[in-house]
Amino acid sequence: MIIGIDLGTTNSLAACYDQEGVKIIPNRLGTYLTPSVVSIDNNGIIYVGQTAKERKIAYPHQTADVFKRFMGTRKEFFLGSRYFRPEELSSFVLKALKEDAEIYLGQEVTEAVISVPAYFNDLQRKATKIAGEMAGFKVERIISEPTAAALSYGLLEKNAKNANYLVFDLGGGTFDVSILELIGKVMEVRSVAGDNYLGGEDFTRVLYKMFLEHHGLEESILGDKILSHMFKQAEKAKLEFEYEDAVVMKCKVEEKILEMSVSIEDYEQACKSLLMRLRKPVQNALRDAEIETDDIDQIVLVGGSTRLRMVRKLVLNLFSKLPETSMNPDEAVALGAACHAALKERKSELKEVILTDVCPFTLGTSISRWNSYTQKYESNFYEPIIERNTTIPASRTISLFTIYDNQDSMTIDIFQGEERAAKDNVLLGKIEVPLPLNKAGKEEVKITYTYDINSLLEVIAMSVSTGKKQKVIIKNSAIDWTEEEIEKRFEELSYLKIPPREEEENKQLIFRAERMYSERLGKIRADIDRVLTEFEMLLDTYDKEIIQEGRKKLKKFLDEIEMEE
Repeated sequence: MIIGIDLGTTNSLAACYDQEGVKIIPNRLGTYLTPSVVSIDNNGIIYVGQTAKERKIAYPHQTADVFKRFMGTRKEFFLGSRYFRPEELSSFVLKALKEDAEIYLGQEVTEAVISVPAYFNDLQRKATKIAGEMAGFKVERIISEPTAAALSYGLLEKNAKNANYLVFDLGGGTFDVSILELIGKVMEVRSVAGDNYLGGEDFTRVLYKMFLEHHGLEESILGDKILSHMFKQAEKAKLEFEYEDAVVMKCKVEEKILEMSVSIEDYEQACKSLLMRLRKPVQNALRDAEIETDDIDQIVLVGGSTRLRMVRKLVLNLFSKLPETSMNPDEAVALGAACHAALKERKSELKEVILTDVCPFTLGTSISRWNSYTQKYESNFYEPIIERNTTIPASRTISLFTIYDNQDSMTIDIFQGEERAAKDNVLLGKIEVPLPLNKAGKEEVKITYTYDINSLLEVIAMSVSTGKKQKVIIKNSAIDWTEEEIEKRFEELSYLKIPPREEEENKQLIFRAERMYSERLGKIRADIDRVLTEFEMLLDTYDKEIIQEGRKKLKKFLDEIEMEE
């Protein structure tokens, strides 16, 4: 069976299409959102999701989050006793989703359609595919998040009509804008734009920084545990702004409870630079699609961060129309990925839709140009071959010629990006083409770039005079893994142990209680310690009914504390 997965910066979730239609798959704790957080203790026990998130407060040095932002790079995270790459940490999240799906569906799940930000480059998309393979999936398709969201809206919403849609996708760590046109059974992506380093985490960090400045605190002298707790309180305060015009942020620092009152006006003013950054990708997407704001018929909000009132106000000001909010913004991408999986399985219940996507970045090569003033060739000029927002699959060919006598080879640098100077773009690879000796300008090399629907770039360089071809499917050493390397890494990580599913609720509750204990003082702290100790003693009975009753009691106790506060 194929499932759809939204692998998010902050939260991830899976969805499927069965006889009852498309639905979100609950995780082992019975909720839909699985935090994209991984924690590993000193015994090699690995925790994923909400359990890992609760553990982060007490053990920030053993916990990693927001690693999606570093997909396709050499960034490493040190957890427990070793380093992990972003795609490895992502594979742990995907593996947990796979197990949850198999328990829920009662069958093996072997394939997945995984979503990525529309503005993810070639390396980041390949890293995501590798993460899926490391989790045990055959990755059937990598699909852009806003495209998936628009697909779910176009397929599942009864009121969907032929129109131009702008998908405004603001998640925890990335921002995407896509403009799509739905005409009958054809859903065409017209343009994409975005910012891979802008999301809800940045809006949280604004409150976090405001708190530090308000109390004259310096990050460098505070421990990881305090900073982790402070960021969590900032996240809590941010969410309260959805309903409140003023919030009070509280945080325990060196055995003192510090407070800060913030109005919605002050918060919006502090977020002004972030709101300005949201505008630019919208303007770029409209320009590339060659349409005006008045031509947009429907605005679809995707991503949990679109719940921020200031974000919705920005969208309203930009388009002078209310956005579409009938679908849960946290679930739209996963539902769309599941719809695409169902279309691939040719589910008869779904109307057949032809989906076209675009290349998110310009692909090109470096060339040299003649300078008439210096009377010599100058290098490092960027020559676009497939421009961004070209409908894919796409194939383009250009010709390059030798620039000096007896030139015996030509190096084809393969770049991705939008900058005028070739070196300022992302280097994906190189091809060396041998050439027969000849006069300058007499030897021609034809270069063909082909970019497919799974974001796989194939480059062929051919010497016209010899007919010899050099072909490469771009793989970058920074993130590329062979099947043998993946298998070897599996063996290296075999020491890691995942706790039994039946223990998950107990562990999550214990870590939650420990986190709340560390955040509080006085009588409440003592009460948490007492009730938690009682629960830990019950675990030694190994009696499921007794443990279940104790778990209910502890959860109710913790809920009441947070409710009162």
